[in-house]
Amino acid sequence: MMNLQELSDQALVEQFVAGDSKSFEVLIERHRNRLFSYIYYTVKNRHKAEDIFQETCIKAITSMLGGRYSEAGRFLPWMTRIAHNLIIDHFRQEKQLIICSSDGFAVSVLNSPKYSDATIEDDMVQDQIYADVRNLIDYLPDEQKEVILLRHYGDLSFKEIAEYTDVSINTALGRMRYALINLRRLIKENGIQVTASGK
Repeated sequence: MMNLQELSDQALVEQFVAGDSKSFEVLIERHRNRLFSYIYYTVKNRHKAEDIFQETCIKAITSMLGGRYSEAGRFLPWMTRIAHNLIIDHFRQEKQLIICSSDGFAVSVLNSPKYSDATIEDDMVQDQIYADVRNLIDYLPDEQKEVILLRHYGDLSFKEIAEYTDVSINTALGRMRYALINLRRLIKENGIQVTASGK
C-alpha cells in the first residue's frame, strides 16, 4: 500500500486530482501550522482565521479539480497566496486600511526576553509592547510588511518568499533588511521600549 506521507507535494496534488481525497488531507496536515499561523497573525482573530483557513482549502480544492493548479513544487506559496487574497478581501469588508501587522514580531526581531516564568504584569507589559510595535509596522512600505509576515508568520524561507513575490532572493533579503532598519528607526523615534525590563 502506498504511503502518502512519503510523497512530494506535487505527487499528492496529482493523486488528489486523480480522485484520491486522502492526498489532500495529507497536504493540509503537512502545511497546516505554517498556513494557519500566517492567517492568524494577520487577522488577529482565531475564529476569523479558522474561517479563512477553511475557505482557503475550499478554493484550493476547486482550483485543483478545475485544472487551474500549475504551481509544480510550490504548493505552500500557492496556498499562502490564496489565503493572502482572502485576507485582503476580509479587511476590505471590514473597511480597514491595514492589511499586514504582526503582534509577536518584536520578540524574534529585536531579541526581547523569552516568556519563561513571566508574571501577569510582565505579560501585560509585553502585550503593550506588541501593540506598539504592531502599529509601527503599519507604517512600513507594503513590500517590507509582506516579507516580514511571510518570513516570521508564514514561516517561509527566503527562497519561497522570492518565488511567492516573484523577485530574486537578494531582493527579498534586501526588503527584510530595510524593514528591520526602518522598524528600529520608528521604534527609536517613538521612544518604545522593546523589552519588559527596559534593558
